[in-house]
Amino acid sequence: MRRLWIFGLAVMMTAGSASAQRPQPGAEGIGDPYFPELGNGGYDVQHYTIDLSADVAANMIDGTVTIDATATQDLSAFNLDFVGFAIETLTVNGVDAAYTRDFHELRIMPVTPLVEGDAFTVAVTYSGIPGDDAPGGASAFAEGWVNYGEGVFVASEPSGAARWFPSNDHPLDKATFTFRIRVPEPYVVAANGLLQETIDEGDETTYVWHTASPMATYLATVNIGQFQRHDQDGPDGLPMRNYFPSRLANRGASVFAEQPDMLEFFSDTFGPYPFEAYGVVVADTDLSFALETQTMSLFGNGILGPFSLGTSSEAVIAHELAHQWFGNSVTLGRWQDIWLNEGFATYAQALWIEQDRGAAAMDDYLRDIYALLASDAFSLQGVVAPGKPSRNQLFHNSVYLRGAWTLHALRLNVGDETFLEILRTYYERFAYGNVTTADFIAVAEEVSGENLSDLFDAWLYADRVPDVPEMGLTSQPAAAE
Repeated sequence: MRRLWIFGLAVMMTAGSASAQRPQPGAEGIGDPYFPELGNGGYDVQHYTIDLSADVAANMIDGTVTIDATATQDLSAFNLDFVGFAIETLTVNGVDAAYTRDFHELRIMPVTPLVEGDAFTVAVTYSGIPGDDAPGGASAFAEGWVNYGEGVFVASEPSGAARWFPSNDHPLDKATFTFRIRVPEPYVVAANGLLQETIDEGDETTYVWHTASPMATYLATVNIGQFQRHDQDGPDGLPMRNYFPSRLANRGASVFAEQPDMLEFFSDTFGPYPFEAYGVVVADTDLSFALETQTMSLFGNGILGPFSLGTSSEAVIAHELAHQWFGNSVTLGRWQDIWLNEGFATYAQALWIEQDRGAAAMDDYLRDIYALLASDAFSLQGVVAPGKPSRNQLFHNSVYLRGAWTLHALRLNVGDETFLEILRTYYERFAYGNVTTADFIAVAEEVSGENLSDLFDAWLYADRVPDVPEMGLTSQPAAAE
């Protein structure tokens, strides 16, 4: 019996090995605990070429998206995230491929299976009205392509990219991008990266933009409007280009005048600016948010006047700029760790206030935040610990404000010099990559030489907001309870 069992096991192992070598479909999700339907397995996107014609008046787009990718397993089929639109043609390596659609999932079956390690190209030609036949996004800034009558903006966090182009829509799969966007005169297009070419086609113009740094899909943006471009002199010759509505261009230049100083300060504080350019685009519509779209942060026209959330324009400008380091270069690997984006950018606002107006002004700012966190009115919103917001609370105020206070509590505990070394080490180690909260805690403990589990547990995961000293916020350690 023993010999027969060994022989049978050998047969099963051989059969299993053969089965494992046969091409398999890629996973329908990339593994995010909060958004299991986002992203896909079996391949790694290298580059997107988004070639679209936009009819602003009719709110129609048509064009072709070409995806250059590498197979990470033998693939009999693979998925893209794509919602809505009529697909006209779909090819893999130039050959028509069969496909099926199930709301968010576009499953593609190439004629010839793909081999692990091989580069391949997918081209999808489609047309339609963005958002048509698609339910609303998870937040105000997850709608993807939005036509507001006078123009278009794109805001896609966390899941809106699939609502305007086929993609592997999760931050774990970053890629470079080229945009070729055709618009009727007199519209102008602003997108990520650098403007490479402007092609005059009579009553239409094609704008070609390219970003050479890997980018998460939710950070890709296309903005169409009657813009006037203003350039600024960035540190060390960095190109800085801002796109303002023509009627508000002078006001825009004034409001954003301090951007080069902010950029220089954050570069000195966190590490070198990570991308090939920076700037902003202001959509000529009132938005309830701003978004850190990579190299080209998006704002509504309210930024040029009293900001609707009661925060100064300066603070919001600093917030979106800081995201270029924390969120865009160092990018979360799972959406539940969103405080690594928003808490860091909110604390960067405090750092800029300290730089610009002094420590006392920063103390006042942080006291106001803490008073709000500890207030009965805030608690009535429900307890949201920033390290574990629910899927529907990713952008709760606690993620921003208590997330920022987590960093300040760390600073008070380890001291200014060690705190800044933690930020620089964390950024340098994970630039252009993906992170979890555990990665940041590990760096903080490594650099400080301290066990900081009690502090992070209290600030990130406990239901109650920890106590802090009543006086001297910049000079006394915070209690972690």
